Amino acid sequence: MTRIPPEKPSDEADRHQIAMAKKEGAAYRASLEYMAYKVADAGGEKHAGDYIVAFAQERAEGMYMLHGEGELEWTEPEEENCHLEISVSDAGDGRFIPYLEITATLTPKEGRAVGPFEVPFLWHPGLYHYGRNIKVPGDGEYRLQVTIKPPTFMRHDKVNGKRYAKTIDVTFDAVMIKTGKE
Repeated sequence: MTRIPPEKPSDEADRHQIAMAKKEGAAYRASLEYMAYKVADAGGEKHAGDYIVAFAQERAEGMYMLHGEGELEWTEPEEENCHLEISVSDAGDGRFIPYLEITATLTPKEGRAVGPFEVPFLWHPGLYHYGRNIKVPGDGEYRLQVTIKPPTFMRHDKVNGKRYAKTIDVTFDAVMIKTGKE
């Protein structure tokens, strides 16, 4: 896999800090590979600009939703039959990138596109990622298109901070979707 050039020591990040960031990224990557290639029904990844964009697809699943201060309520999928997960990590150190605005579209080989739809942050005990349940026409081959807008968060570091400044579009062809509910 192609990576952007590694971070360079600067007045913001010395060699030790960069090495720690890469260890964090390696741990995240191990969890990502487990989720996308061992747990999910389908998974894949691509290098895109400053990012590594990965996806995992499973059957729709229940989740807790906040319904007021201290009130979490378990919600089962209703008509949704597909759970789509998107991971976006830094191509240089592999760490998860938070606060992104992501949209996705799933287009069956024969049929109309589902989306674009927002893919919000989803907390998971094993892997931070973006994800949601959606309804698709059924099992089969799909094209997955993912768009990531440039984040508005501030960036430290005059040497390493010029990143994540462009909208990125990534397409995964021949994604075999398996529908249902867990």
